[in-house]
Amino acid sequence: MAIFPRPVSPKHAVGDLWGYFKEQRQHKWPLLGLSAAITYVIIWAFVVDGNTNTMPTRNKITYVQSWDLNRSDAAIILQQKMDLARYEVALSRKQKDMQKVADMVGIEWREDAARNDAKRKEAVTQINALLDARLVKAKQSGGAEQVAGAKPAEGAQQP
Repeated sequence: MAIFPRPVSPKHAVGDLWGYFKEQRQHKWPLLGLSAAITYVIIWAFVVDGNTNTMPTRNKITYVQSWDLNRSDAAIILQQKMDLARYEVALSRKQKDMQKVADMVGIEWREDAARNDAKRKEAVTQINALLDARLVKAKQSGGAEQVAGAKPAEGAQQP
């Protein structure tokens, strides 16, 4: 069983190529150079792309907070309230940066921002009320003495 279809064979292909080189045509050498250059660029692009995607990456170190195992529920809830406040400040800063970009581009954002701010404030108020209720419950159950000294364990990294 032949690999190539019937009218095509390597022998005939080499013969056609040799016949092309024997003919005296003005466009023969520029076309040959152009086809070789295009082939070279395609192969070069695959080699460069292959090298950039397979290079080993550096290990990414992720730091986590380390907490004392004996901390009370009240200390945990206080930390959650502080984290929520920090998150709200960071979100506000990011929104102001994005609003500056929107102003430069010409996007109207003020109506949406007012509506979303009202929803956000309501949600944060509800979350804080829930955390306050849990904090009162935790203090009543005996975690009040540890609240004053509620600090992360030594060596813990704050975000």
